[in-house]
Amino acid sequence: MITCVIVDDEQQNISILKKLLARYCPEVNLIGEAVSSGTALKLIRKQQPQLVFLDVEMPDMDAFELLSQLTPFHFECILVTAYDRYAVKAFAYNALHYLLKPVDIDELRLAVQKAVARIMEKDVSRRIDDLKERAESNQMTAKIALPTSNGLVFYAINDIVCCGARNTYTLFEFVSDKELLVSGTLKEFEEKLPAGIFCRVHNSYLINMNHVTRYIKGKGGQVKMINGKIVDVSLRKRDEFLSRLR
Repeated sequence: MITCVIVDDEQQNISILKKLLARYCPEVNLIGEAVSSGTALKLIRKQQPQLVFLDVEMPDMDAFELLSQLTPFHFECILVTAYDRYAVKAFAYNALHYLLKPVDIDELRLAVQKAVARIMEKDVSRRIDDLKERAESNQMTAKIALPTSNGLVFYAINDIVCCGARNTYTLFEFVSDKELLVSGTLKEFEEKLPAGIFCRVHNSYLINMNHVTRYIKGKGGQVKMINGKIVDVSLRKRDEFLSRLR
């Protein structure tokens, strides 16, 4: 179910819409109602509904003034009015749908279906973003084992500024200004490090995108890293790198 608030300066209109929603739109859970814009502002801010049915013409503040007070708003808005002259303005304010009084049942059901679909889409998108953030956070706090003459040493992945190819060895540079030359090709370490954080900008360099401080234009260009290191960007890799920056 989705949560809903009705705003209308006439209680009779609220009662009618409540009955229609209860009978024809069981997926809607009414959690509040308001007969003035001032009360509506407080109610919406407190309850954070997913859907708001909003009368356009109210004495203290019309629907568009109210929406401006709430901008940016994260609920779906269905405007309800006895006049059709507000249609263009309604969509300019990102209203999902526009219902004329007396409310047509089929139009009401269509509007609610659109709202449900939009809310579900936003919810899925938000969950995907949350998963990506968690994955990136895990990657940033994860560690990599680097081989040394005395065994394996573990370093936080996000402490790596860049990696440079040295034949069959790789030079790691860290935010602490420490450097470590380890056995293994750059390609081998590229496969171990998270692609969401690291970018191969040159045959000889792999950089941590979190530690780029500046891009210098040129044929391929150069990047300045947080430790002051200047790394060349190959022409072949430039577009991919710049797209990652955006």
